[in-house]
Amino acid sequence: MHISEGVLPSEILISGWAISAPVVAYLAYRLKVEKIPQVACMSAIFFIASFIHLPVGASSVHLILGGLIGAVLGADAILAIFVGLMLQGVFFGFGGITILGVNTAIIGFPAVLGTVFVCAWKNAKMPATTAFFLAGAVPILISTLLLDLILFASGKEFYTIITLISLESAVLAVLEGIIALFALKFIVRVKKEILL
Repeated sequence: MHISEGVLPSEILISGWAISAPVVAYLAYRLKVEKIPQVACMSAIFFIASFIHLPVGASSVHLILGGLIGAVLGADAILAIFVGLMLQGVFFGFGGITILGVNTAIIGFPAVLGTVFVCAWKNAKMPATTAFFLAGAVPILISTLLLDLILFASGKEFYTIITLISLESAVLAVLEGIIALFALKFIVRVKKEILL
């Protein structure tokens, strides 16, 4: 799901920063002091989960847990994922700094959908099992769609890889849906109030 440095043209890099930077700045500005530990904890979960690679066919996928983070943090999930991506780029070379705006938009923005499904469950519009599974799966599918669109707009040389990414991400979406389902059921059982 991460795009590496030096892959995308400069106009897409600039567009990514133009979209992500104001949102991240606003979220950081309005973040309440008492919520900082929760955002930091979710950022750490994202950071660590991204190191867990699972084989899928000839390649592998890594966990993101964006929907789970979004279910807990709401819009602040974007801030948590931005920090996690920045630290991965600086310390381990996953992604990078110039691509950080694009990666934040691809992974962070769809993560907010996690809270939409939790709200649907809270308002009795959806059973817990369905809502919690979709909270984990749908953000991955949206992230994949955004990634595919960005690669499609970046040039013909990326067309062949788009299909492979989509197939691998479909498997990842199911896996993340299952993880979110069990994690959110556990949270509801032990500390329901942390869900927005």
